Amino acid sequence: MQITYLLYPEIEPIDLAPLGVCSMGKRVIPSLGYQLVAPTLEPVKLSNGLRVLPDCTFDQVQEVDVLLVPGGSGCENAAKDPLTLDFIRRWAPTATVVSICTGALILAAAGVLNGKMATTKCRVLASETSPLETLKQNPAIASRRALLVDNGKVITGGGVTLCIDTTLYLIERRYGAEAARRIAEVMEYDAARAANAARLPTVSGQAVLSAAH
Repeated sequence: MQITYLLYPEIEPIDLAPLGVCSMGKRVIPSLGYQLVAPTLEPVKLSNGLRVLPDCTFDQVQEVDVLLVPGGSGCENAAKDPLTLDFIRRWAPTATVVSICTGALILAAAGVLNGKMATTKCRVLASETSPLETLKQNPAIASRRALLVDNGKVITGGGVTLCIDTTLYLIERRYGAEAARRIAEVMEYDAARAANAARLPTVSGQAVLSAAH
């Protein structure tokens, strides 16, 4: 599995965790890998000031296996950026498209979630608006509080550290439950993964929408 990780300004640094999962996961599945992409090769400044260098530009990408769209305070601007939205739309027909945290709001803006069920970050401070409530305002999307929602070629994950669970889910879907279990164990994340699975559902969006009709 090769992840194409979409960079944009003001990503939340914790949303880089899927890259760490792939790094640790190579001890179990050596073929795991990733590339960081952005409109240019200039450093991308994250929400805490950390600067990350892209591996390639949008125009240089020749193939996408899994396109991963992260979240952060910059998601609103990214959801209005024509280059970012065009890149997502370009690869959506052939790649597995995955959002973590508020990255779902970017997928929504690109039209990728139309007619699908989706989730995003739920918990916020009392003074903030829940991203899930924002997503619910889009009548074309069936929003649900979940660990993740799997629509087949489009997967949306929950908020913040649930990006780790979403990445492990992708690995399990591709390589089997035992491979994902071993990676979670070597990361010392197995207990947290079990706890998250117990408190939040993993939803098949296709099954739920089919049942509704």
